[in-house]
Amino acid sequence: MSTRNTIKTAIAGLALTLCVSMALAGCGGSTGGTRQSDPSSASGSGQPVVVNNVEPAAGLIPSDTDDTAGWKVVTQLFEGLVTFGKDGKLVNAGAQSITPNADASQYTITLKPGLTFSNGERITAETYAKSWSFAANAANGMMGASIFSTIAGYDALQNEKGDPKAQLSGLHAVDDNTLKVDINGHDSSFNYKVGDVAFLPMPSSAFADIKAFGEHPVGNGPYKLASWTHDREIRLTPSKTYKGPRKPANSGVTFKLYTNVDSAYSDLEGGNLDVLDAIPNSALTTFRTDKSVTPYVKPGPAFKSFTIPQNLKHFTGEEGRLRREAISLSIDRKDITTKVLHGTAKVATDFTAPTIAGYSTKLTGSDVIGYNQKKARELWKKADAIAPFDGQFRLAYSADSGFKPWVEAIVNSIKNTLGINAAPYAMPTQKEFSGAIHNRTINAAFVQGLQSDYPHPEGYLVQAYDSSAADGKGLNNGDYKSQEFDSLIDKAAAEPSLTNSITTYQQAEETLLRDLPVIPLWYANVAAGSAKNVKVDFNYMGLPEYEKITK
Repeated sequence: MSTRNTIKTAIAGLALTLCVSMALAGCGGSTGGTRQSDPSSASGSGQPVVVNNVEPAAGLIPSDTDDTAGWKVVTQLFEGLVTFGKDGKLVNAGAQSITPNADASQYTITLKPGLTFSNGERITAETYAKSWSFAANAANGMMGASIFSTIAGYDALQNEKGDPKAQLSGLHAVDDNTLKVDINGHDSSFNYKVGDVAFLPMPSSAFADIKAFGEHPVGNGPYKLASWTHDREIRLTPSKTYKGPRKPANSGVTFKLYTNVDSAYSDLEGGNLDVLDAIPNSALTTFRTDKSVTPYVKPGPAFKSFTIPQNLKHFTGEEGRLRREAISLSIDRKDITTKVLHGTAKVATDFTAPTIAGYSTKLTGSDVIGYNQKKARELWKKADAIAPFDGQFRLAYSADSGFKPWVEAIVNSIKNTLGINAAPYAMPTQKEFSGAIHNRTINAAFVQGLQSDYPHPEGYLVQAYDSSAADGKGLNNGDYKSQEFDSLIDKAAAEPSLTNSITTYQQAEETLLRDLPVIPLWYANVAAGSAKNVKVDFNYMGLPEYEKITK
């Protein structure tokens, strides 16, 4: 067992990545009011553009961002060592080079010289060392902490009551532009991983008062924060100090914060919104022919599932294993993607996405993602022989997500197949939904999605299912823990070649198919729209390339 794996299996307790979520969930929140920065910083050519979003689940802090709403904004305010092209290929941003040694147990990062935050503060190797240490340190309670678990010294920082200023021992600022990173064991994905939002650098003001910083962040990205009127809008203006590869083609981006996707679509049709990145169910059959809208449909990186927490009543031990499989076999995914989602999603066959290296349609055990009413009933009956099911099976989601039609379809499929009391459980907002998940108070199965910040299978598998990402340290919000899975992930991390590691990653997925910590559903295509006079393209995350939007 590697040192890293020992650390993962020994840690328990703390506060959650992914994560993303891709359609992902966040926790915490911020209070009302508007924070202003100097709008005179706006430069850029072209007109300002208006795009959709919902209220971020937490402050605009890179290492505390694990919801898509926050990701959209934070990644415009900050720039990391690398970014990714539209096709998912690595593009150096703040890094001149990222070089592993022969067995990926150490990396040497050389920074581009002369980089600064928008307030003029220099960005050096020490900036990254402090930012990553702050994020990894359990005393600081950052939701993205677990992604740093492969860096040496991570285990020593996992004391919630420890010194919040303690640093990762595996980070060495050799000089202003050189950072050496010692790895716990091996991590062949590290050069991709540093593209995750949690690895973005933060200035010294962040560490003085992180909560205040989250309300009024100072970044180094293509945009600066002009204002944030909570539950209403977030305005960004181009940063004059930005020197990276994502130079704005517009003179600003305003994120209009909606609680209803149908309202956003009406604004798109009425000319009050320039880009909508998610078409509501009510318009899925018409948006391609709507004369007021330019439609976009293309394969995306989003994996959609729902999580059944490991400690949920009737879903633990052998009884839980039988019920999880029965639930999965009860869902007619093909019917739902055809009739409810109108062909904008593809039934899942693994735990990654069709746009990710290693995606597979032939994993051993993938028949559990099929629809088999007879077998589902047999399995449920076997589980009842262990302990009769009582109560209600609830599937939670946020009412402002637009997920209601397909959540209801899933619940009806389960109810009709198994004959049990099953119901959707709508929570008013993404913020409340995310808070209940991260505080472990939801007491229900819950919708979860994932689209990794970095286009690598590790970004899907480690962040959502590894033991190091459980107990509030990552996107493993069901707190699934499997020594077999963790060991396979460690083995894949030691492979210097992504091509060679894919077989091992797929073996790890076959473990997930047996255990079903989440119930795979489908891969969501990009289904979006823009106003007729607007030009937009979509990134490797399936989201708009905001800096390139013009009208």
